[in-house]
Amino acid sequence: MNSWYCAVSVATVWTSPDSAREIDTPGITNPVHMTKWLEKLPYEQRLDLCDGNRVQTQLLYGEPVIVEEIKGDWAKIIAVWQPSRKDERGYPGWVPLAQLKEAEPIHAEGFARVKVGKTQIWTTDGVPSIVVPFNTMLPYVGVEGEYLRVCTPSGYALILKRAVDCSASIHHFPKLAPSAAVEKGLEFLDLPYFWGGMSTYGFDCSGFTYNMLKACGHTIPRDASDQAKSGIEIPVDQIEKWGKGDLLFFANDNGKGNVRHVGFYFGDGLLLHSHSTGKSVEFMKLEGSSLESELCAVRRYGEEVTT
Repeated sequence: MNSWYCAVSVATVWTSPDSAREIDTPGITNPVHMTKWLEKLPYEQRLDLCDGNRVQTQLLYGEPVIVEEIKGDWAKIIAVWQPSRKDERGYPGWVPLAQLKEAEPIHAEGFARVKVGKTQIWTTDGVPSIVVPFNTMLPYVGVEGEYLRVCTPSGYALILKRAVDCSASIHHFPKLAPSAAVEKGLEFLDLPYFWGGMSTYGFDCSGFTYNMLKACGHTIPRDASDQAKSGIEIPVDQIEKWGKGDLLFFANDNGKGNVRHVGFYFGDGLLLHSHSTGKSVEFMKLEGSSLESELCAVRRYGEEVTT
């Protein structure tokens, strides 16, 4: 088992090497063409990413993975930064080998985490290189004027200091209150939903909650079903105890079946969530909605319960 990095801005993690269709070609190349891919995906093909069990999750530029197997042009990987009950080491799936690069030893001062929707990476001689999305994390080795020198899968590069937050390690970014995750989520209102999405090209429901809390220094499980079993339990039937930033979970069969959706509680009976294929990040009033009868759990991450 070897450690590798994601070598494109966003790499989609597929269920198997056979999951990607011809229409998905722009999403499995290096360089990847996320905008081109998503613009050409009609509703039916987008929905089939979920209904056809094609996509599992996504990786961001520089994200480390374990490569377990190489099969032709594909690699079976474990996404070690994405906790999952599917594998105790992280989230499993398949990624085109062209979108990965084998890891090399580095000696960094700390990590830079992108805090804006997207930002440019530059070569060390000032040539635009790659655009990376929110929450991309890269090790840095020094400061050069208004830039940080970062380590990337393509070698040393530059990123604007004002576009990132910095920490001594991935585990030492400031831990903000759950309400701060909601405030960050507001920046992505109207961003189209994308099944398996983990970037500002499109989030799925649990990708949205995972990434907003990650931006606040908290690591939570990748999937909604796992998120619903962790954190601090808050009484479902005591709305007065719900806080801004708590996660609300919804299940089939009037809340008694499998967890199928998650979003942030905003307050005043409102849910902030990445809704579903064909819809976008939005507010929803719970009362009278289709989700009201499906509420099954409320969990709090990143804050102690107050009595």
